Amino acid sequence: MSSHSERNDRRKPSAPGRDFSHKPRNKQSFSKGGDDAKDWIWGTHAVEAALSNPARPAPKRLLVTADRAKRLAPDIAKLPCVQIMEGKDIARQLPQGAVHQGIALKIDEPEPLSIAEIGAPAQGVIVMLDQITDPQNIGAIFRSAAAFGVRAAILQDRHAPALTGVLAKTAVGAVDKVPYVRVVNLSRALEELADMGWRAVGLAGEAEETLENVLDGTPTVLVLGSEGEGVRRLVAEHCDAMGKIAMPGGFESLNVSAAAAIALYEASRVSRRG
Repeated sequence: MSSHSERNDRRKPSAPGRDFSHKPRNKQSFSKGGDDAKDWIWGTHAVEAALSNPARPAPKRLLVTADRAKRLAPDIAKLPCVQIMEGKDIARQLPQGAVHQGIALKIDEPEPLSIAEIGAPAQGVIVMLDQITDPQNIGAIFRSAAAFGVRAAILQDRHAPALTGVLAKTAVGAVDKVPYVRVVNLSRALEELADMGWRAVGLAGEAEETLENVLDGTPTVLVLGSEGEGVRRLVAEHCDAMGKIAMPGGFESLNVSAAAAIALYEASRVSRRG
C-alpha cells in the first residue's frame, strides 16, 4: 500500500503497465552506535569532503590518530575541535565495526535545498529515492550520482537515514558533492518539477518498455523504488513513463544500487546527447 501522505487531488488514472502490485515492505532499521552516532562521519574521503563543503556548519569534533594528524591540511590541523587519540579510542565513539581509518568527524548535515532551487533551470538529471532506506544502498547511489554528474538527489523526509555514518562512508564523499532535497510528499515534488519542465521516468522491472526506449533526452527525474516494493503506485502515477533495464542474461533482478548505477549512466548519456 502507498502511504497516506502521497494522496493528492491531482491524481491521474493508472496508465497501462504502470499499476504494479507490491510486496509488503519489511521495516528497515538504520545503523546506529551511541546516542549521537548519527552525527558522525568517518573514513578519509568522507571526512575530507565534509570539511571542504562550505554548505556544512562548523565541525563539532575531529578525532584523529597521531599519524593521521601529520597529514591534515594546515588550516584543518589548527581547528579547535581537533583531538588526537588512539585508534581504539576513536572506535569507541563510533558504531561497532566502523572502519574509521584513523579519522572521524562529528558534524551536522549540510542544509537541504528546496525543489525550486534544484529544479531551475530544467536541465540534466535528478534522482529521486522512493522509500529506499538502506544506508549502504543510498550511499552507493550518491556515489553513482556524483560520478555521472546528476543535478541533485531527492529523499523523503521521514523514510531516509541521515547522510552520515555508514551511508557517508559508502558514498566516499559524494554526499558533499551532490545537492539534496528532503520532501514529505514525493508525488507533489514531481508535480512541482513537472511544472518547471521536468519529465519523470520510473525504474521498474515490470515495465513493458526498456529504459533506453523511454528516455528522450529532456530534463529527467529518475525515480528509484525500494528493492521489496519498487516505486509505489501513487508515485508511479506521477511518472510520465516507466522503464526497465534490459537483462538479456535472464537474471531476475539487480541490487537497487547496482540498478541505479546502470540507470543513471543511461539517463546521463541520453541527456548529454539530447
